Amino acid sequence: MSIAFHLAIPVDDLVRADQFYGGVLACPMGRRSEDWTDYNFFGHQLVVHLVSNSDAVDATSAVDGDNVPVRHFGLVLDWPAWEDMQARLEAAGWSYLIAPKIRFAGQPGEQGTFFVTDPAGNALEFKTFRDPDKLFDAGI
Repeated sequence: MSIAFHLAIPVDDLVRADQFYGGVLACPMGRRSEDWTDYNFFGHQLVVHLVSNSDAVDATSAVDGDNVPVRHFGLVLDWPAWEDMQARLEAAGWSYLIAPKIRFAGQPGEQGTFFVTDPAGNALEFKTFRDPDKLFDAGI
């Protein structure tokens, strides 16, 4: 049984990654080397690896009127924490890739969502569900 996910992503600047993950998002730093840094990403392990050239793909998928980056990761937060994350990012002057909105309004999977990119261009989605029990509902 797993207790947390582990995700590794490419970044092109560890200092800028620390300013974003450690500063703006307030993720505690874990182990570190000159080529990578671990973060406690809200109870999950995120490892940012320094690369000189990202192999990121710019593919998108249409979701409820937005072109959502296929390559992304993020968090499902409770509604107050989701609003707090918006405020934290806005206070830091961070731009949205996809601005906060309500998707699937009035449907069982109604959710708040927004996307940002980290300094290396990795897309992060932060979402919340009106009914958290619908997170894995196949009827969405």
